[in-house]
Amino acid sequence: MQVARAGYLPVPLAGEDYIELLPACWRAVNDYGIVIGHRTYDCPELGPYRRKASPVAAMRGRWEVHYDPYDLSRVWVRDRAAGGWITVPWTQLPMVAAPFADFTWRYARQILAGRGGDGTDQSAVARILAGLLHRAKDGPPDRVIARTSAAAASSRLPELPGTDRDRTPDAAADQNTDGDVGVEPFGVFDPLAQETGLW
Repeated sequence: MQVARAGYLPVPLAGEDYIELLPACWRAVNDYGIVIGHRTYDCPELGPYRRKASPVAAMRGRWEVHYDPYDLSRVWVRDRAAGGWITVPWTQLPMVAAPFADFTWRYARQILAGRGGDGTDQSAVARILAGLLHRAKDGPPDRVIARTSAAAASSRLPELPGTDRDRTPDAAADQNTDGDVGVEPFGVFDPLAQETGLW
């Protein structure tokens, strides 16, 4: 009724609104963390939730997890007790040390499977992924690496718990060498650091 009388006032989204709009899935929090797409995510903040059922009975005890398909380096678990979100990094991220998208992850799994490896072994996929991202900074040989390179060139991954090294990706070429696809880089958005003025 208020909208009909006074009209609609657009309001910019806050960091938590951004997370709310990301794709969601429901997962159990096990002793080793959360598994999504053959990737394990874990952090100490998940301690109180391990092997416990969520209060959402309709989801059979699983917890709400939101993820960004263009940055699979971390996920967000709804913290119903504190009323916020827990940022949970990928356990193999120190090996890769750069943001990566879902299409890059799937491509790395295809490469590993083509070599006769196990596409479900996240450590092996992480090594292939790290190689792809390393090659991307020298000039992308194909479209998948070009897209990943362009995203990494304009991104700075926020520091994760338990790490102290600089994670700034190297500058990378932002053009595809085969000339048929123009690539525009997108930065990695950290919704919970919005108040720092980086965005």
